[in-house]
Amino acid sequence: MCLYKIKNMNKLKITCILLALLLAACGEKKPASTSTTVPTGKPDSSSTKTVLFFGDSLTAGYGLDDQNEAFPGVVQNKIDAANLHYKVVNAGVSGETSSGGKGRISWILKQKVDVFVLELGANDGLRGIPVTETIQNLQAIIDSVKAKYPKAKLVMLGMQVPPNMGSVYAYSFKAIFPELAAKNNMALVPFLLKGVGGTPSLNQKDGIHPTAGGAKIVGDNVWRVLEGVLLNKN
Repeated sequence: MCLYKIKNMNKLKITCILLALLLAACGEKKPASTSTTVPTGKPDSSSTKTVLFFGDSLTAGYGLDDQNEAFPGVVQNKIDAANLHYKVVNAGVSGETSSGGKGRISWILKQKVDVFVLELGANDGLRGIPVTETIQNLQAIIDSVKAKYPKAKLVMLGMQVPPNMGSVYAYSFKAIFPELAAKNNMALVPFLLKGVGGTPSLNQKDGIHPTAGGAKIVGDNVWRVLEGVLLNKN
């Protein structure tokens, strides 16, 4: 029994360290595109709706050979396999904070949005930005989407910070996402990196960002919730 506890404690420490490294990398500003992408290359039609992913390096596909290997591209493949008429738009920027997202959301919303997927906040956690400030910025982004596209469906992707940020801060940060999701009637993915964070074989050589294989698991995490949204089950 004691040996079992020790092994689990070691595993927890390793996971926390790797999560901290992940957040650090998300905080690095790297050149990235906010271009719209349709991974399958299928022609658009008047009946095709848009799923827009708005986030940081995890959404942008940092370090991957092809942006379409990032989890939004994985989701597009699942959409196509399900024969649903949606195209994915990847609007991720490496290093983006909730404040940065708030600043560029108006420009992003110039294109039509039917489903808005929000993946921001990890870089706020890295910087120790007050939780109240992150909440205000994320709510402002959500309000902008609601104002421009009141019929759009909304999805929140949750993130966490490791305990070394302080137990009170870590707890408060984790609570941001379910609280905002409930307040705004958003579907929620509790933890985006479930099954990937802290697993070396699923991350790139930097030990931080998901490999293409890791991104597939992240895409699965999102799809478990998003599928119901697209099928009007959530």
